[in-house]
Amino acid sequence: MNPSVQHPRDVTVVGELNLDLILYGLPQELEPERELLASSLTLTLGSSSAIFAHNLAAMGSRVGFASRIGEDPLGRIALDRLAAGGVDVSRVRKIGGSSSTGLTVILPHGGFRNILTYPGTMFEMCFEDLDLEYLASAKHFHLSSFYLHRALRPRIAELFQRMKAAGLTTSLDTNDDPEGRWGRDVLDVLRHVDVFLPNEREAKRIAGEDDLAAAVKVLSEMVPVLVVKLGPVGALVRRGEESITVPPIPVDFVDPVGAGDSFDAGFLHKFVAGSDLATCARWGNLAGAFSTTRPGGTEAFHDRDRLRRFVAENS
Repeated sequence: MNPSVQHPRDVTVVGELNLDLILYGLPQELEPERELLASSLTLTLGSSSAIFAHNLAAMGSRVGFASRIGEDPLGRIALDRLAAGGVDVSRVRKIGGSSSTGLTVILPHGGFRNILTYPGTMFEMCFEDLDLEYLASAKHFHLSSFYLHRALRPRIAELFQRMKAAGLTTSLDTNDDPEGRWGRDVLDVLRHVDVFLPNEREAKRIAGEDDLAAAVKVLSEMVPVLVVKLGPVGALVRRGEESITVPPIPVDFVDPVGAGDSFDAGFLHKFVAGSDLATCARWGNLAGAFSTTRPGGTEAFHDRDRLRRFVAENS
């Protein structure tokens, strides 16, 4: 990256955009043909990419977002909420006709969740939907939810290659593969990735290893910076032979939705600013922990004053 170049944005993001409907208090076993009553609900901005972009903007980064949504009420609500968070949504493409915006329904059960997703337009976004000049106008490029971008996936490696050729640093969070296939085409993308941000399970599956240490060794040889999110035990960062572990930050836990995406936002907020890896990791943990103090992935970040106090108290 050339520090003398002036960039209108810090980070541009390509990803999915939808809402999360979170229903609390439902039984773990969903009995057929019965009307089961939730104790409460939250309808909030969802999708890994949008949560990441929203919370990154809340921390002060200038963020641009590219996606594809339907011209339906869910799409309008999701777009409005992302824009209200300070993200530039001018490159989100709205498609009419039979295309509709996706929706995720989350059923928390204490130690685990059921996650039900209607993908809608997230399966349809393609390379031709993207304004490459706009994406390349930032310092850094990020993509989330690799396995959900069915139409874009064959050209994601090309997309990253173009961003690298334009002088941007890059990052990837694959998130889960709902089909459980963990296709090897992601390895072609990793050749053009500067910061790879899987959680422990994703790291093992992508590396093809059952042991975390073995997975870290494999992946750290593929990317300059590997960041493995370890949930309640913190995070591990590896760059070459340098290895950093950071402990979790204790909070009054409410909801884990979006914690990993928020970690990405905190880490990359500092990475793009040129901070050392230990600082980036601490900010990742700060953002991830802060996210869990409110329902949903973005609700905590609506209160910028509370965010600043949380950072000051835990730095």
